[in-house]
Amino acid sequence: MALIKGIPVTLYERAQTGTDDFGAPLYTETAVTVENVLVCPAGTEAVTDSLRLHGKRAEYELCLPKGDAHRWEGCTVEFFGRRWRAFGCVTEYIETNLPLGWNRKVKVERYG
Repeated sequence: MALIKGIPVTLYERAQTGTDDFGAPLYTETAVTVENVLVCPAGTEAVTDSLRLHGKRAEYELCLPKGDAHRWEGCTVEFFGRRWRAFGCVTEYIETNLPLGWNRKVKVERYG
């Protein structure tokens, strides 16, 4: 029995489908459920760093399960009945050095 358990999060994967008349990329989104994602409030340091580096306010950090191969940067995610936007680089840790089921993190900001 696991002592720590994540929740299912809906990830809207983006795929470029073309460009508009001005050359800007057009995307479609496909909803994918990712199980066992840990959702934790962003700490003070993460909020400050994200504002300084990206101009965005991190609300939560998502800990992604080991083996997850989805691309999260810039994608919309949905949990707690709200939509969020992942930003910045995914932080990845050495999988074999972590005893639990998560080895990557990404920050999200409130979206819509």
